[in-house]
Amino acid sequence: MTGSVATAARSTRSVAWTRRRRAFGGFCREFARNRAGMVGLGFLVVIILLALLAPLLAPAWMLDVTKLLDQPRFAPPSWAHPLGTDDQGRELWVRMIWGARVSLLVGFAATAVSMIIGTVVGMAAGHFTGWTGGVLMRIIDFFLVLPSLILAIVLSSVLSRGVWTIVIAIGLASWAGTARIVRAQTLSVESRDYIERSRVLGAGDWHIIGKHLLPAVLPLVLANTTLTVGSAIIAESTLSFLGLGDATLQSWGTVLKNSMDVSAATAGFWWYVLVPGIAIVLVVLAFTLVGRAVETIVNPTLRSR
Repeated sequence: MTGSVATAARSTRSVAWTRRRRAFGGFCREFARNRAGMVGLGFLVVIILLALLAPLLAPAWMLDVTKLLDQPRFAPPSWAHPLGTDDQGRELWVRMIWGARVSLLVGFAATAVSMIIGTVVGMAAGHFTGWTGGVLMRIIDFFLVLPSLILAIVLSSVLSRGVWTIVIAIGLASWAGTARIVRAQTLSVESRDYIERSRVLGAGDWHIIGKHLLPAVLPLVLANTTLTVGSAIIAESTLSFLGLGDATLQSWGTVLKNSMDVSAATAGFWWYVLVPGIAIVLVVLAFTLVGRAVETIVNPTLRSR
């Protein structure tokens, strides 16, 4: 009897994994048909590869100003200096490659913090009724009306300077939007018949949340994640531009702050401002294209349009 039960359980898991593989395959095929999404994904792959290969493409000594005494300061873009140099003679393309590591790390890590908190709180607010759901909704509403950038600035000012401080600040300031989306999806799933059947058969809260609600909200969380990464990169650049980042690390926001410190925009050193600014815009645009493509696939309403 025990053997037959175990065999049935394995068979059920096998069927579930087969369905997931087919669903993932269908998702990949749909995404491949979206040209804008593929362009964004291709650009992001290139940027991520450049960031990962930074130690090989541009060794760390190229950022050491003590070894760049012969380098010209504020050299405009040319064959010798593809993106120009900064006020200390460092090549901007070197700083941009190393800065991509920090900017992408903060973007992905802060988004992960935001998604985890937003998903957990959103599912709890939609699933639990009574005072528990009411309290959670008031907390979500409070963080929704609170300006996220101001909250991130306050947290970055209070906590010690560092990359992970920025990650925590951005993550804690941006989870409420995800929680609202997850709560709305949770309420929609809660009204379906199979949830009621699960309760009648004795399923507890954690079983319903883990087996039914979480798989139902994950597609929307995934779509929202790709859109949130771009916002997190902008927030990191803003905090670094305001001097709240780690000055010892390269990031695109730090490059912009350095250009402001030497008045590059008014002094005619336009490349010092445009290069990091255009990089931030293009990466955020790429994440937006990928996010919209994913949202179109997982949202039946958008897909029908």
